[in-house]
Amino acid sequence: MKNLVETLKTNFEAFAKDVESQIETGNKAAGQRARKVSLEIEKALKEFRRISIEDSKK
Repeated sequence: MKNLVETLKTNFEAFAKDVESQIETGNKAAGQRARKVSLEIEKALKEFRRISIEDSKK
């Protein structure tokens, strides 16, 4: 679970950086990277939720 949380932190940082670059400078490649990492964040959050629910049942 700790690795998952670290992955989420890293992905959120990358997402924020790319979104800011897209908004501030109109960098289309940064927008594409942000969309890609948003899918990774979604998968990781679903995994976190699954693990969290399992742990709460113990």
